[in-house]
Amino acid sequence: MVLENEILPYWQWLWSGSQGSLGALAHFLLIGLGLGLFGLCLGYVVAASRRGLLRGGDLVYRTITNGVKELWETSPRRVMALAGLAVKEAWRRRVAVALVVFFVILIFASWFLKKDSQDPAKLYVSFVLSAITFLVLGIALILSAFSLPGDFKSKTIYTIVTKPVRAGEIVLGRILGFTFVGTVLLAIMGLCSYVFVVRSLDHTHEIESKSLVNVLDAEENVIGQDGRTSRDVFHRHDVELDSNGKGIAASNFAHTHSIEKRGDKFVVSGAEGIMRARVPRYGKIAFLDRQGVPKERGISVGSEWTYRSFIDGGTQATAIWTMDNIDESLNIEPEDDSDEVPGLPIGLIVRVFRTHKGVIGQAITGSIEFRNPETGVSSQETAFSAQDAKIWEYTIPRSQMDAKDNELDLYKDLVSSTGKIEIRIQCLERGQYYGFAQPDLYLRLPEASPQVNYLKIFLSIWVQMVIVISLGVTASTLVSGPVAVLFTVAFIVLGFFRPFFVGVATGAEYGGGPVESLYRLVTQKNVMTKLEEGLGTTLIQGTDWVFTRFMLTLAQILPDFNSLSTVDYAAFGFDVPVDRTYQDLSLCLAYVVGATLLGYFLFRTREVAR
Repeated sequence: MVLENEILPYWQWLWSGSQGSLGALAHFLLIGLGLGLFGLCLGYVVAASRRGLLRGGDLVYRTITNGVKELWETSPRRVMALAGLAVKEAWRRRVAVALVVFFVILIFASWFLKKDSQDPAKLYVSFVLSAITFLVLGIALILSAFSLPGDFKSKTIYTIVTKPVRAGEIVLGRILGFTFVGTVLLAIMGLCSYVFVVRSLDHTHEIESKSLVNVLDAEENVIGQDGRTSRDVFHRHDVELDSNGKGIAASNFAHTHSIEKRGDKFVVSGAEGIMRARVPRYGKIAFLDRQGVPKERGISVGSEWTYRSFIDGGTQATAIWTMDNIDESLNIEPEDDSDEVPGLPIGLIVRVFRTHKGVIGQAITGSIEFRNPETGVSSQETAFSAQDAKIWEYTIPRSQMDAKDNELDLYKDLVSSTGKIEIRIQCLERGQYYGFAQPDLYLRLPEASPQVNYLKIFLSIWVQMVIVISLGVTASTLVSGPVAVLFTVAFIVLGFFRPFFVGVATGAEYGGGPVESLYRLVTQKNVMTKLEEGLGTTLIQGTDWVFTRFMLTLAQILPDFNSLSTVDYAAFGFDVPVDRTYQDLSLCLAYVVGATLLGYFLFRTREVAR
C-alpha cells in the first residue's frame, strides 16, 4: 500500500506538526484570522463605498459585534429544530432514491467484477467503497447546494426568519440536518456493502483424494498428507494435513481455508482472510548501490513517480531497513499442532521491474538477511521469490545460522543492545530490479478487527460528506443553487487534485504556472525547454507570479479529498491508524466551524436575514 506521508501521532499533528511546519490548530487559527481580516477589509470597502467612510466603519463594527453576540447566544434547541426541518426537506426530495441506485449497482456489480483476479477482495472492496464515496458526495452536494436557494424561491424562508431564530442557527441547522440524512444512508450502504463483499467472495473447495500423498518422517512413519483442492472460482490450493486429517489450504488468491476430517470425509471451511486489518510498524530505509556504497535512494528506472526507487539484481545493490524497539515481546509462538517456527513476523511488498520478460508469471528471486547494526553479526542469506505488488508474509525464525554455520539467536545476537536490527533485501537475478519505498517492509503486529476497520473506513467517507455539506450550505447562503453547485464542485475537484494544484503553485511541476503552461500548449513547446528571455517571457512569468500567490492562498483552505480517503487501507487489508481517524474528525470539525461562521456572515448580507 502506498503511504507517501507519514501519519503523525495525533497530539503532535495538532500542536507541533512535522519538522518545519505548524501544528494543525495553529494552522487553522492563522487561516481563520487571515480570512477574517480579509472579510473585514472587503466589507469595509463595500460599506464605505455605499455609505461613506464613517458610516461604513460604523456598519462593519455593528455587524461584527452583533454577529459575535448572536453566535454566542446560539440555542442548541433551535438548531436541532431547524435540523429536523432539514431532515424533512431532504426526505421530501426523495433521497431514498440513492439507496435504490446503490442496490442496482450491487445487483449488477457481479457481472463486471472478475473473481479470477489474483486478489478479488481488493477489487470488490475498492469498487463498492469508491461507488459509495461518489454517490454519497453527490447526494450531499445536491441537498446542500439547493436547500436555501429553494427556500428563497418558494418564499418559505420568510416564514422561518419571522421566528426567533438567528442566521447562524439556520446555517448550522441545515448542516446538521443533512448530515443526519447522509449518515443514515451511509450506514445502510456500509452494512449492505460489507455483506455483499463477504457473501460474493465466500466459497469452499473439495479435497482431491487422488492428489493426496503421504508424508513420512525419518523412520518412515506417516505424519501427514500433502495434496490439493478442487478448482473452484478460478483457483485451487495446495493442502498440508497432519496425521489427524486437520490442516490448512495454502494461501492463494489472497485467502486460505481450514480443513478438518470428519469420518472419512474432509470438510473445507469457507474462505478465510478475505477481509483483513494488518497492523504494521515501520522502520527507516536506506540503500547500497551496485558497488556497495551507501545511498539515500536507489536508482531510477524512468518512472516520473519517485515514490519508490530500485535496486538492480545480481549486484551488491541492497535495500536496508532499520527497525527499532525490537524485543522478545514481539516474538510469536505457533500453535502446538502447527509446523511454523517461533520468530519475528514481517511483511514485504516488492515492486518488480523487468528489463526482459523471462518466463511470464514467474516470480523473481531475491534474498533476505538480518544484521546487528552494532556488532555487524549477520545471518545467512535466505532466498525467497517475489511477485510484483504481492504482500509476502514471513516469520523470521528465532534460531538463525551465520555464514560459518554457527547458531545465532535472533534477539540475543542479531538485535542490538538498543533494540535495533537491520533487514537487508537483494535482488539475485541479473537484469531484473526490485523497487521499494519505506513502508514496503514492516513488522506485523497482531491484527485488528476487520469489522472495526471497515467502520473506520466509512468514518472517513462520512468526514468527506460533512465537508461537502458544509461547503454547499455556505455557498448557498449567497448565490443561487446552480452557482452553489458549481462552486462546491470546483472545491471538490481541486480537493481531489490538491497535490498537483499545490505543485503548480510552488513550481514543483514541470511547465511553469498556468499562463506559461497555456503558452507552451499553444506554441507546442515541451515542458523541459527554457523560455527565451524577453519582454514576453517576463510578462508571462509576472502574471504567473500573481496567479500562483492566489493559488497558494486558495490551497490553504482546500480539503485534500485524496488524503481523506482511506479506501486503500481496506482494499490492501491494512488497519486505519487511530491517529489518522482523530485527525480526520478534527479536520471535519474545523470545516464545520469555519463554514458556519462564514455562512452566518454571508447570510447576513441577504436582506431577509437582517
